[in-house]
Amino acid sequence: MICGFLVLDKPAGPTSHACVARVRKAYGLKRVGHGGTLDPAVTGVLPIALGPATRLLPYLPGDKAYRAIVQLGVRTTTDDLEGDCLDRTDPPSSLTRLELEKALDPFRGAIEQRPPAFSAVHVQGRRAYDLARAGEAVVLPARRVTIHRLDLLDWDGELGRLALEIQCSSGTYIRSLARDLGDSLGCGGALAQLRRTAALGFELSQSVPFEALPRDGLAHPPPLLDPLQVLGHLPQHRLREEDRSAWRCGQPQECSQPWPLDTVVVIVAPDGKLAGLAKVEGAGVLQPRLVLHAIG
Repeated sequence: MICGFLVLDKPAGPTSHACVARVRKAYGLKRVGHGGTLDPAVTGVLPIALGPATRLLPYLPGDKAYRAIVQLGVRTTTDDLEGDCLDRTDPPSSLTRLELEKALDPFRGAIEQRPPAFSAVHVQGRRAYDLARAGEAVVLPARRVTIHRLDLLDWDGELGRLALEIQCSSGTYIRSLARDLGDSLGCGGALAQLRRTAALGFELSQSVPFEALPRDGLAHPPPLLDPLQVLGHLPQHRLREEDRSAWRCGQPQECSQPWPLDTVVVIVAPDGKLAGLAKVEGAGVLQPRLVLHAIG
């Protein structure tokens, strides 16, 4: 049974959905899902789960990392250079790196951020981008996100472009960061380029190029990452042979570890393979949350 993770280095152009379709064909498998949608123009880390591993996606770390190019002096409908231009002005070429660092300070740490109008956020049961494309005015409420790290890598005053390295929480929009930074400088700003370098605990060094996926389903596709390796950030409990059947029937398990309440624990079968996930419920009790190869 196919069960594992593929880290795809997504190129510019295809949608995340198209990448999933290509993976389905390459591995001959219908049950495939991705973690964290990337816009078509964005490149980089796209984690993809195959088989039962799709059920593990909610248990992976949510933080992400990016390298971004921000263009100052322009405002667009989508907050990136893919959208229609709303306003253009000369970028502030006289800005120094020190002044830019001060301008970036308010965006470090926990901040309130308004998602772009062209985003997948739900508004009364509809996607915001569907409303925006239909010509409706979309002003989404701000929400709390955390930017753990925001480093200025480069500043080109002549072009009005700056390069940033960002580590942030799930739900952070880099397009919104570009827009808000430009607004704070009084000139407007939009995202020019974006590459995701890490997501859900995966990094670019683990990725395979999109072109490595066979198109016909006959050639050998890239090997998958073992779910136990991917879940290495969580504690583990190994089943005894006499406990295997009870676990597969969804029965709670006893453990001697003093883990805190609600801790997610990886359950390992006696043969060393992933058996599922549990949560600590009370002293010494592991309540099943995800059971692989369940009985009944």
